[in-house]
Amino acid sequence: MNAVSELRVMAYTADGLVNVNPAHVEALRLLGADGRGEVLVAADDERLLGTVMFEPWSPESEIARNADEAEMRAFAVSPGARGLGVGRALVNALVDRAREEGVSRLLVSALPEMVAAQYVYRARGFRRAPDRDLSPLPDVELLTYELVVKD
Repeated sequence: MNAVSELRVMAYTADGLVNVNPAHVEALRLLGADGRGEVLVAADDERLLGTVMFEPWSPESEIARNADEAEMRAFAVSPGARGLGVGRALVNALVDRAREEGVSRLLVSALPEMVAAQYVYRARGFRRAPDRDLSPLPDVELLTYELVVKD
């Protein structure tokens, strides 16, 4: 899990995203370590290229509201692997995983500055769900996207 944690922190730092909420670094490192959720990774023969976490609904969910929903969390692609389709492959794998679990709606939140991630979400069919936007800290606004996995 250490390599995944470090990739997350490196990717978010490279994009200047930890400046928005420096305390988020520890959350990035720990996400998934408690056994909740499933961490997916993309790698080549030599290195970790990206990661994303599939987290089914639980009472502690941030944006999922019931058992037929799940969240995509901690989406990160190594700066050196961007533009190679790694992010698209990870999101597709996560959608497939949600479908396997019988999830009807997949949700993800993103800082407004996460332009590349939002592009990947929209390209995969995610739509804005402004009624689920969050403000976990003063001056921190998270935009929510949703994908209907099955009707």
